[in-house]
This record gives sequence, structure tokens and C-alpha cells, in this order.
Amino acid sequence: MRKQHLLLAIAITLGVYLLFHPAAYAVTGITVNQTSAWAFRVLALVLTALVIYLFTVVFQPERF
Repeated sequence: MRKQHLLLAIAITLGVYLLFHPAAYAVTGITVNQTSAWAFRVLALVLTALVIYLFTVVFQPERF
């Protein structure tokens, strides 16, 4: 049960980060070049896929 709480906390933290990250960049006025923006998007996609996979493995272990 404790493991599930940890995974839920990680997922919530990642979600909050993804929601507020663009707003923080907009307020500070920092510019990001095209290559860095593309790398951030790929990283976010990989992290999202990994989180979904790990949630599936934890909540439905009999499938694996």
C-alpha cells in the first residue's frame, strides 16, 4: 500500500510540474532555442510513457 502512495505522489508531482512549467518560463522571459524545446518534448513524452507503463505493471502485475 505504501508503494502505491509513493507512485501516486510521483505522478501528481510530475503532473503539477507539467502544468506550471510553461507558466514559469512565460513569467521569467527566458527564451529556449528550437533544439532544447524539441528535447524537452521528447523527454516529457518518454517520461509519460514510462509512468503509464509502471502504473500498469504495479496495478496489473498478473499480465506480466
